[in-house]
Amino acid sequence: MTIVNENFALLSESYLFSEIAERVRRFHESTNSDDIIRLGIGDVTQPLCPAAIEAMHRAVDDMASSTTFHGYGPEQGYQFLRDAISQNDYRARGIDIASDEIFVSDGAKSDTGNIGDIFDICNSVAMTDPVYPVYVDTNVMSGRAGANVSGRWQNIEMMPCTFDNGFIPELPKSNPALIYLCFPNNPTGTVLTKSQLKPFVDYALEHKSIILFDSAYEAFITEDDVPHSIFEIEGAKKCAIEFRSYSKTAGFTGIRCGYTVVPRELIAYGRNGEQYELNKLWKRRQCTKFNGASYISQRGAESIYSEEGKKQVKSTIDYYLRNAKILLEGCQSIGLQATGGINSPYVWISSNRGVSSWQLFDLLLNECHLVGTPGVGFGPSGEGCFRLTAFNTYEKTIEAVNRLKRVSI
Repeated sequence: MTIVNENFALLSESYLFSEIAERVRRFHESTNSDDIIRLGIGDVTQPLCPAAIEAMHRAVDDMASSTTFHGYGPEQGYQFLRDAISQNDYRARGIDIASDEIFVSDGAKSDTGNIGDIFDICNSVAMTDPVYPVYVDTNVMSGRAGANVSGRWQNIEMMPCTFDNGFIPELPKSNPALIYLCFPNNPTGTVLTKSQLKPFVDYALEHKSIILFDSAYEAFITEDDVPHSIFEIEGAKKCAIEFRSYSKTAGFTGIRCGYTVVPRELIAYGRNGEQYELNKLWKRRQCTKFNGASYISQRGAESIYSEEGKKQVKSTIDYYLRNAKILLEGCQSIGLQATGGINSPYVWISSNRGVSSWQLFDLLLNECHLVGTPGVGFGPSGEGCFRLTAFNTYEKTIEAVNRLKRVSI
C-alpha cells in the first residue's frame, strides 16, 4: 500500500490564483463578456525589452552550432550572469556579495518554496500577514506548519500588517527559527525603511534565526530610505537569505529566471549544536534537484545589466509605476483606504461596505467586469481587503478606475 504525504490534504484543493481563474472562467461562460479587465494575478503585459530579445536571439543562434552549443549548464548558474548580478545588484550598492554566493534559478517562487528543503521540519516559522501564499503552503506541505487550529497553523506565527499598524509588523513573539519577510510587500505594496528593517536583523542575530527575504519587487522602489536588499542592513549576511526575480523587473514571467543569495558566512545548527554552512547545503540541494535555468534565459537576464538594457527595463518599470499611481489615486479619490503603488506595482484597498474579500471580488467582477485578488487569500489579516495590480495596460488601468468610480465599494 502506497502512503501519500497527507500534509497536502491539509491544504485547500485549489491554489488562490487557480480559484480566481476558475471563477472568472465561469463568469465569462455565463455572460459571454469580452470586456473583463484583469488586475488580479501579477502577470505582466509589456513585451520583453529589445536588449533581452536581441540577447536571446543570439543565444538561440549559439545553439545552432556545435562550436557554441550549450547543453547542461552549471546548476548554480553561468558565471557570466552571476558576475553581472554581483557587480550590478550588489557591489554597485556597496554590498559585498560574491558570485559564488549567488544561485541562478527559474524564479523566486521556486526558490522560496524549495528553500525549506535545507531546514528541519522541527523549525517554527514566522511570516507577515497577509503574505504570499507559497510561503504558507510549502511549509504545510513539508509538515513544518503543524496542525490547523481554528484557521491558524500551530507552528506558524503570523505577524499582522494592516492599516491599523501602518503595515509595520511587530517582532515575532514565539522565537521562530525561520522568518519570512517580503518588501516591497506582496500583496500590500508597502515597504519598510532601513530603520524599520534593522530590528528584524538584530532579532535574528540575537535568536539565531534565519530571515528569508523576498525582494522580488526591489526594482520598483522610488524612495531613498527604502533598502533594495536586506544586505544593506549591517549584520544581515550572518542571518539572511535573499530571493530575487526577473519576472516583474524585466517581464520574464514566461521566460523564468531569478536567483537566490546565500552568503558563505551564514550558518545554522544541527540537533547536537554542530554548525553547517547554508551556502554549501543549498548548493548541494540545487545540484541534486535542479538542472539550472536555460542558457537562453540567462543570456536574456545578463542583457538587462547593459547600459541599454538598464534604460529599457527602467522605462517598463516606470510604465507600471504610472499605472500604480493611477490606481492608488483613483481609489483614494472615491474614499477608499488604499496603500502601496509608490514603491510597488500593487495597490491594497479596504472596502467601505464591510463585506468580505470574496464578496468584494464578486461585486467587482459582476458590476465592473474587473478582476482583482481577494485579500483573505493572502491570510486572515487580509479579510475585507483587496489587491489590484498595475501590470495591465495604461489604457485598461484608466478604464478600471473609471469603472470603480461607478460603484460603491
